[in-house]
Amino acid sequence: MLQIVTLITILLYVAMVVFIALYCYRTTKTMDSFLLGSRKVGPWVSAFSYGTAYFSAVIFIGYAGMFGWIIGAGSIMIGIGNAAFGALVAWILLAKPTRRMTHRIKAKTMPEFFAKRYDCRNLKIYAAVIIFLFLVPYAAGVYKGLGSLFSAVFPGVPEEIIMLLVALLTATGLFLGGYKATSLIDFFQGIIMLTGVMAMVIVVISQPEVGGLFEGFQKLKSIDPDLISPFGGKNWFPLLINISLTSFAVWGLPQMVHKYYAIKDESSIKQGTVIATMFALIIGGGAYLVGTFGRLFVPALPDGTPDVTGSFDGVMPEILMSVFSSNTFLIILLSIIMILLLSASMSTLEALVLSSSSAVAVDLLGTLRPGINEKKQMFIMRGFCVLFVALSYIFATMNISFIVNLMSFSWGVVAGCFIGPFLWGLYWKGVTKMGAWAGALSGLVTVTGLTVANTLQEGFAVAKSMAPQFGVTAMIVSLVAVPLVSLFTKKFSSEHIDRCFKDGEKDNG
Repeated sequence: MLQIVTLITILLYVAMVVFIALYCYRTTKTMDSFLLGSRKVGPWVSAFSYGTAYFSAVIFIGYAGMFGWIIGAGSIMIGIGNAAFGALVAWILLAKPTRRMTHRIKAKTMPEFFAKRYDCRNLKIYAAVIIFLFLVPYAAGVYKGLGSLFSAVFPGVPEEIIMLLVALLTATGLFLGGYKATSLIDFFQGIIMLTGVMAMVIVVISQPEVGGLFEGFQKLKSIDPDLISPFGGKNWFPLLINISLTSFAVWGLPQMVHKYYAIKDESSIKQGTVIATMFALIIGGGAYLVGTFGRLFVPALPDGTPDVTGSFDGVMPEILMSVFSSNTFLIILLSIIMILLLSASMSTLEALVLSSSSAVAVDLLGTLRPGINEKKQMFIMRGFCVLFVALSYIFATMNISFIVNLMSFSWGVVAGCFIGPFLWGLYWKGVTKMGAWAGALSGLVTVTGLTVANTLQEGFAVAKSMAPQFGVTAMIVSLVAVPLVSLFTKKFSSEHIDRCFKDGEKDNG
């Protein structure tokens, strides 16, 4: 019964994705329409596209299960922090100035933004290389979390099958419809994610193992009082680090910032801010809330880790399979939750692949061969989308240790490289070319230097576990390096600054 319902749900989902991709294909004929949806994307679609790119299956299966088990109720603060800083404050600070400046300087990607804002071709190439090196491996990690739950529903079916489905659907949407298609798909995926999370929270909390919120927290308190501390108790520092990394890194990640480029007008930004914040609060808060009660469903081993296949990654699948497989109605809800995981992974993968593909097809190739015509560039762009989806799938199935390890540092490196030059570049006219380079290089140097130093002292396993701390440090260094170096280096001409800022001009079109 469970397999039949899930299979029917998946087929309906596949049909929806293919229909939207084909529908958008006829209107995707230029690079502007392919990369930005012709900058006419409305608030609901923009906000849902932002939110679905933000939360992949990793948060539901990996992060929620692990941090819920280790930290308890305090892990919910990660979801709240994502909503407050990764959505609300991010949209308030970045959406309007990003849209205005990218319109003025005609930038379609983050590397192109750097090239035109700082009048530096080499900075564009550097940014494109960083995106390619660190986002493609990260895309491989997006598949993580799907296998364990789908294998429980379809025993004996290799995990690679569901991963291949994600890859094929992502490639179809991107190849045919570009950003417009993926944004519309994200909108419907967002509805699925909201429905699935709310169902998951209501059903899990009502189970006898939990007995409602108050009773559930009392049961956690009897295991360890720190598990009901809103700030993590003795685990306050790891909690703070993970809130900081997951909430502020999105300020400098190209696949997230790209959403601001395409929104159609400034009135849409106000609506989008509210929608994106509520979306993040429901998805992030709901996922971590369910993960908080993992200890009430899964016994602990003597060392304190969960006694379930897959350790921390097995906590959420164990909860879902034990709760949602007892009757037809719950089975239908479980099939929706499984599509939720599929949707979360696919939407994040779409954003990563579009950023990675444009980094090569638009930024690198466009710089090295500036005379290439748009029709040929469109063909190349579509080809790179398919190629990068294929690469991410191959890396994920091969489980190459180097790729997996590189993925652990990707958020920190990319955000550390870009957050300083991007944020200061939007707001401060005094940023210099050398200041931008200082911020861009500092992310890579900081994470690499700290990783090497800690590997030599403690071993790579310890260094890898500290990747979140390295990422937060890199972002801070980047934000400090840009203004510090800019104070002592050559300024841009007033003509260049006027081209970027155009004082007093308001762009609503």
